[in-house]
Amino acid sequence: MYVTRREALKTGLLTAAGALLSNPLRARLRAAASAPKAKAVIQIWMWGGPSHLDTFDPKPAAGYDYCGPLDKPIAANADGIVVGELLPLLAKQADKYSIVRGMTHGINAHETASYMVQTGRKPGERLVFPGVGAVVSLFKGYNAGYRGLIPPYVVLTQLQGRFSEVGFLGPRYAPFATGGDPQQTPFLVQGVVAQGISDARQRDRRNLLHQLDTFGGVLKDRARPQSAARAVLDAFVQGEGEAYELILGDAGKVFDLSQEKGEMRERYGRNTFGQSCLVARRLVERGVPYITINYSGWDTHRQHFQIMRQRLPQMDRAMAALLQDLSERGLLDSTIVWWTGEFGRTPRVQWEPPWNGGRGHWGNAFCAVLAGGGFKGGHVVGATDAKGEEVTDRPVYPADVIASMYGLLGLDPQAKLPSPDGQDVRLTPDAAAGVGGNHPLDEIM
Repeated sequence: MYVTRREALKTGLLTAAGALLSNPLRARLRAAASAPKAKAVIQIWMWGGPSHLDTFDPKPAAGYDYCGPLDKPIAANADGIVVGELLPLLAKQADKYSIVRGMTHGINAHETASYMVQTGRKPGERLVFPGVGAVVSLFKGYNAGYRGLIPPYVVLTQLQGRFSEVGFLGPRYAPFATGGDPQQTPFLVQGVVAQGISDARQRDRRNLLHQLDTFGGVLKDRARPQSAARAVLDAFVQGEGEAYELILGDAGKVFDLSQEKGEMRERYGRNTFGQSCLVARRLVERGVPYITINYSGWDTHRQHFQIMRQRLPQMDRAMAALLQDLSERGLLDSTIVWWTGEFGRTPRVQWEPPWNGGRGHWGNAFCAVLAGGGFKGGHVVGATDAKGEEVTDRPVYPADVIASMYGLLGLDPQAKLPSPDGQDVRLTPDAAAGVGGNHPLDEIM
């Protein structure tokens, strides 16, 4: 059938209008981006994949093969919400966070699932996309007037190694991994705090370096004309000054937890995760826009319940303290706290050998927790079936969560990313990509 040019144009316009109307992300998140509420993100990355049934989606009626000995969930302080029995402190803070029980992506491998949860993109594409932290570093870091000496993207304490957090953006937007252990005194932050070297010794080293630098002394003569060598040296001098300000000045003291009262440190818990949460709060106070806490130890193929009895109380104490502390300091309204792992764990306990009471990988259904920065507390988004095996209501893909956070941070979901080959790459994937990103979490925004 012949179609006139006018009819073709009319059809095209209607199709385009329909696409816009059917895609709530464009309008809603652009509206959110025009009035940002969040200034920072603290990402609590449950490295290895936490069990949703033992944390924020308990299923006591499913029986022992699914709950094991953890079959007594706790009613939270928000109507209708229950959490795992080993999270009593977080139960008292549920009015500050919302639980996304409909998380899904169907991937059961650590590397590819980690990539999808932290980038919102399908693994295996030609481009390696940046994670959320690198994107925030691009749009909220040095390019956007950030002037802090602490890098705008900090990882406590080590990188995952599962995928490149920076993707195609390049090293300028890579995270600064602290190394060390914040429960130790001193917290040995790589490049900032060195074992056994006092501030006085650092100053002596710097003075000796300057005494030996006769070439630099000549070039620093301001009466001499500008030259390429002089410009390079000026940049070096500035960089050296900033480095020593970080080591010896006030900026690096953000990592010095001896400045905190003992009661505050106890409140978070005297362990690596607890003290990492305390450092994260201090970094937010200094204006750092993105902090990831890599919390390892959740890949519980064996001895799952023994590990849960040790790990979950630590998590409960520190995360509850972080939410309460941020709230008391007036920082929660402008700070997103994002708790998640790469996937959940098999709802049915693997009692058989060689697992003997473990849980495997489960990407069909898992949880995320979101608090602060414009996210409402006291709500649940999505649901799983009676055994926690499949999402039955409101499936949420990682890209949906990421797009919602970008909106609250004031990032336009259609903003362009600087791809290496000039492709038209946007912050959030197109609906045709089939990975979500087009269904923002309106229920809790």
